[in-house]
Amino acid sequence: MIGRKAMARISLLLLVLLSLGFFFATYNLLTMVIHNKATTALVDESGRHLLSDPIIEMPENVRKPKNAKSPFHIALTATDAPYSKWQCRIMYYWYKKKKDLPGSEMGGFTRILHSGSPDNLMDEIPTFVVDPLPAGLDRGYVVLNRPWAFVQWLEKATIEEDYILMAEPDHIFLRPMPNLAHGDYPAAFPFFYIRPAQNEKLVRKYYPEEYGPVTNVDPIGNSPVIIKKVTFDINLFVSPNYKPSIDDMLEKIAPTWMNVSLKMKDDPETDKVFGWVLEMYAYAVASALHGVQHILQKDFMLQPPWDLETTKKFILHYTYGCDYNLKGELTYGKIGEWRFDKRSFLRGPPPRNLSLPPPGVPESVVTLVKMVNEATANIPHWDSEKI
Repeated sequence: MIGRKAMARISLLLLVLLSLGFFFATYNLLTMVIHNKATTALVDESGRHLLSDPIIEMPENVRKPKNAKSPFHIALTATDAPYSKWQCRIMYYWYKKKKDLPGSEMGGFTRILHSGSPDNLMDEIPTFVVDPLPAGLDRGYVVLNRPWAFVQWLEKATIEEDYILMAEPDHIFLRPMPNLAHGDYPAAFPFFYIRPAQNEKLVRKYYPEEYGPVTNVDPIGNSPVIIKKVTFDINLFVSPNYKPSIDDMLEKIAPTWMNVSLKMKDDPETDKVFGWVLEMYAYAVASALHGVQHILQKDFMLQPPWDLETTKKFILHYTYGCDYNLKGELTYGKIGEWRFDKRSFLRGPPPRNLSLPPPGVPESVVTLVKMVNEATANIPHWDSEKI
């Protein structure tokens, strides 16, 4: 009798344990299925995983519907020198041509003029005037005015878009451009000559070890970069007692970028090694100091003559001279029988109807000259004294 009661109690206990086991197994299976569905939903059409929380859904006012746009404001810094003006005019021409085409998320446009006073392009190109650095502070390296110009613009201007594309006058838009950033993760073009790891000794002067590995410093400059003005803070939605702290991503990076640039310029070793890309390293370091890392987009831009084709690229950057002989062979480092180099036009704009390169020259260079020719043919008063 006692044995039967004991066996009954054991059977009941075993049944309870088995029931609990099935419950937890079912719960875990359902959780895995839900988690997998949520994660799958966070993969965009290109197959890239978007970084988000698979359990706490994004609020409706933050979530981006499939057909919604995230417009970005195009901003470039410039001077009132003729060399800068003619490049800005060509860039603005192609911006207007591409802005409203299908696939574009291009918003407004601002030329940040850091010469301290208005010039004669104010009515042609949307322009915001800021002050240059105090005399002598740039030591002849005019690019040091770029971060200081952005600091002033971000502080004083009204910018409607949530994202900003930091661009340069020698950029040409090849096609309508989407927003390449994902949420709080900015997009940038990786430059092969920005090598933080190979220059760790110098980088560590401005990015100490306690901030993390030197690989946190992206191989980028400030341009082209698409970056958000205000970061999303999940605590706004998961904690009813949370007091929001708005983190203005670019507004916080810009002053650090400026200060790091000046410190680098003041250090003879850094100045000598980094040279004309010093300000680019400064932006990369400043971003890392704020914990910001970029999505590296190789299709963001191409740079002739090294990049040969324009397929799937969005920006053409004509920073390098293009020198070829009449056989279509590159003669870089030696003035070619045919050439296009923006530095040939320091004191005024290039003439209309430039000669096309000889047969055999890469498509990227041919496209560059054709786009310059189209712009100059259609911009009013190109050959006049306007610039």
